[in-house]
Amino acid sequence: MKRSRDGARTWLGSVGRLARHPALRWILPAQLVSALGDGMSMVAVAWLAVQLAPDGQAGVWTGLAVAAYALPAPLGAALLARLMRRLRAAQLVAADASVRAVTLGTVAVLAVTGLLHPVAYVALLAVSSLLHAWGSAGVYTLVAEVLPEDDQVTGNALLSTFAQSAFVVGPALAGGLTALAGPGWVIGVDAASFAVLAVAAWVLAARHASTAATAAGVPETPATGGWRVILDRPRLLGLLAVTCAFFFLYGPVEVALPVHVAHGLHGSPGLLGLYWTAFGIGATVGSLGAVLLRRHTPWRVVVAIVVGWGAALLPLGLTDAVAPGLVGFAAGGLIYGPFTAISTALFQRGTPPHVLSRVLAARAALTAPATGLGTLVGGPVVTAIGGRPTLLISALLTIALGLSVAAVLRLSRRAAGTGPAAAPTPGRAATQEGRLVAAGAATASQQLS
Repeated sequence: MKRSRDGARTWLGSVGRLARHPALRWILPAQLVSALGDGMSMVAVAWLAVQLAPDGQAGVWTGLAVAAYALPAPLGAALLARLMRRLRAAQLVAADASVRAVTLGTVAVLAVTGLLHPVAYVALLAVSSLLHAWGSAGVYTLVAEVLPEDDQVTGNALLSTFAQSAFVVGPALAGGLTALAGPGWVIGVDAASFAVLAVAAWVLAARHASTAATAAGVPETPATGGWRVILDRPRLLGLLAVTCAFFFLYGPVEVALPVHVAHGLHGSPGLLGLYWTAFGIGATVGSLGAVLLRRHTPWRVVVAIVVGWGAALLPLGLTDAVAPGLVGFAAGGLIYGPFTAISTALFQRGTPPHVLSRVLAARAALTAPATGLGTLVGGPVVTAIGGRPTLLISALLTIALGLSVAAVLRLSRRAAGTGPAAAPTPGRAATQEGRLVAAGAATASQQLS
């Protein structure tokens, strides 16, 4: 009991330091507003695609729309690297938010006026995601720049909590507003929320400009690419491989769930919003609990999350009953909640500060499209076999992935001589473990896809 009280005091003290920090006072509230808008779009983007799709093609166009919200990120990370890596963290956030505000605002206007074509819809969503890798890298780089290492997990967890808690309110609001006024208006609200974030980030970037000018005489650091840094660090490479496989297998859920609700259950946008709200409640609690997992072995936490998420999807894939699916989705959110904070902290701690934004952009450029690629594959699968069977397949393959990673970890410990009877050598063991996990995850992904 005393330990839990001490943990709560430590967490509250860390949150207090975050709230008092001058830079984070600007970004955190705007990030919360933007997250709320994105929570609403989880319903609106998919539902608008279902409405725009020709008869019999709802699965394909829903998959294209959801995938377009993520897949262009690698192009932005690669093609715009020379330009974007010159920007500071706040400028990266501002640029991404500005592009999203403009493009999503255009989608909203065209949808409300009845002029939106499915092809134009997918194209605009694709443009909106072009800088997403850099925007995501910017906000977590800002956390690493302004906070000591002990507070970074709390900062990551708070950002993750904003994103997850938005699913508690956002989908519920979106379900009602979509039914009342249509999904185009909901996407308009999302565009406005990104405009708020863009203004806050540009103001913060302007305040930091004087500091940057003062440091103008400092020699520029070598332009080491983010990909090269990851390849030189096997532990980060292994974590990245597992994350991409995990997110890929999640991708079909974003297609299968709205189609299952609309066509399988003959439900409303409100019911779809209720599912995502249940997920958001669980994920919010799970994100807040990330700080309590700091002392556990990170790889064991990763494996537990992957297997647990797959198990939580089983009720959705095995029955049409609404209640078990809602309970399973809420449990899945609780299990998944800590993943972003913990995995991001591992990247922050394992990367030199001067290349952190590039490494996080490279990471986001692979992990975000991994989900998009999963949705793209999920579209034809849903069209061929239906929403509920697709959910079941995603659940089973995710469990298989987690068990495969656990097996690779056990083999890596034996190969490195870190079994129970052996004295571990952290540096060598970690390097060999990272390489084996990366290879094992890559092999598992090829087999499962």
